[in-house]
Amino acid sequence: MKNSENIFPPDRELKRQLKSILGLSPSNINLYKQALKHSTVADDLKHNGHKNSNERLEFLGDAILNSVVAEMVFLKYPYRYEGFLTQMRSKIVSRESLNKLARKIGLDQLVMLEKRNFSGGVHGLETAYGNAMEAIIGAVYLDKGFKKTQKFIIQYLIKNHMDIDNLEQTENNYKSKLLEWAQRTNKEVKFEEGPVVKNGNHKLRHAFVWVDGKQMGEGKDHVKKKAEQVAAQMAWEALGMK
Repeated sequence: MKNSENIFPPDRELKRQLKSILGLSPSNINLYKQALKHSTVADDLKHNGHKNSNERLEFLGDAILNSVVAEMVFLKYPYRYEGFLTQMRSKIVSRESLNKLARKIGLDQLVMLEKRNFSGGVHGLETAYGNAMEAIIGAVYLDKGFKKTQKFIIQYLIKNHMDIDNLEQTENNYKSKLLEWAQRTNKEVKFEEGPVVKNGNHKLRHAFVWVDGKQMGEGKDHVKKKAEQVAAQMAWEALGMK
């Protein structure tokens, strides 16, 4: 089933393959073809010069995915603090999670890309598959509407292919990642403790992170280290990293 020639099979066969992979039958097959087309094989559109790739659908799918997962964790953890909810959402929609998900369901077998024109090595290739996963979510949304997309994300993708309990126990050390990135790129990163505020019987800690003199993140938690992690995560995402 590997798409090595960068030519889609006939529509009926592609629909069959997509139904097997996604658990739903596409109505507008052209949306899914668009979602599977990496920029390395996309044509330039004559009227504006932009590539006819999956990047616009990826943008849409990313927004839909974040919205659905935010509501899901909000309802799943009714007594957990904002920082925890932010971290859980981030773990589910992270680039690593999406890359693994794309391979797990076999989406990588259908993605059209030209490896000879591809930069970024193995990691870049995995990212292309994760990006296609987001683009597919965008295609499902345009093809089926929000409610069916929500069900597709939660019931099919997350419940069938992700271990949420295991993700909950996984610690993403954004502070370390941010400091390692700063060292590699010769950036200055500074963490600063903010005012302590009374929150019922507890003290609420504030943490700020600055990158090259610009405030990039703010975190709040009852534990100082966790507040720093939330601030570091905000900075990490503000810098365009997942």
